[in-house]
Amino acid sequence: MLARLQILSMGLMTAIALGWAGVWWHLGAPLVALSGAAVVATAFLWVLSLQFVLMALTNRAHHVPREGVAIVLKAWAVEVLTAICVFGWRQPFRSRAVADVPGRPGQRGIVFIHGYVCNRGIWNPWLRWCAREGVPCTAVNLEPVFSSLDAYSPIVDRAVREMQASTGLAPLIVCHSMGGLVARHWLATATAASSRAHHIITIGSPHHGTWLARLSRTINSRQMRLRSHWVSTLAAGEARRHALFTCFYSHCDNIVFPAEVATLRQADNRRVRGVAHVAMAYHPEVRNEVARQLARDTVAAEAAALK
Repeated sequence: MLARLQILSMGLMTAIALGWAGVWWHLGAPLVALSGAAVVATAFLWVLSLQFVLMALTNRAHHVPREGVAIVLKAWAVEVLTAICVFGWRQPFRSRAVADVPGRPGQRGIVFIHGYVCNRGIWNPWLRWCAREGVPCTAVNLEPVFSSLDAYSPIVDRAVREMQASTGLAPLIVCHSMGGLVARHWLATATAASSRAHHIITIGSPHHGTWLARLSRTINSRQMRLRSHWVSTLAAGEARRHALFTCFYSHCDNIVFPAEVATLRQADNRRVRGVAHVAMAYHPEVRNEVARQLARDTVAAEAAALK
């Protein structure tokens, strides 16, 4: 569903840009034609830039330590390229291009959970990595796209059950953005969920909501507003499971801010320097932590053998 929506939106933007250019060119104003088309074609750059401005202002208001201008500008440039790749290619056209890796008995797997206005295509580089390393994995699609966050728990539960059934082990759960809230809701509501998750890694997840969500009107974005009723209720219902989490966050996150909302009090919180929201999903520190969590089984097995 999301892939179709993104293809449709890209087609609409292209039609508007070409229509503007065609009309003004015909009227004898080539400069207006080209400049207007360029503005339409690069609209996402203006939106992304506005997000960074709002992030900086909000972090300052909440006394969050600020990154240097050069670091923020670099984060913006990398995020532009990453967003083009993810939202212009992987998600609309390649969401089914990379298959899940089937589970094998005794080999711990990974369940990947994407974020808001995303689909499994965002995990394509991860799925290729898992295939190279021989790590079982599955990447879910959270649909309907703009549904309540509560509605996604059965999707996660099914993926976890299937992975555990094929490997005999509780999977590692890796979540980007909204996916972290979905995982927490599943953990709080599913039967024996704590024993069915090896560990949960969240990447730029709005655990306490995000300021930016106030600009959207969808059901799930309203639930992700800063200190929303949904977020507060979720936190109140958790039986201090935060030790099961590693939370990656950044002071350059242009979607989830102020920065501290991406942390949990009793979790292993890891600050990633100079990286924005989508790019954080591919950061080497995140990859290293995933590999470390998977290696815990090997270390434990070797220790047991020595005894």
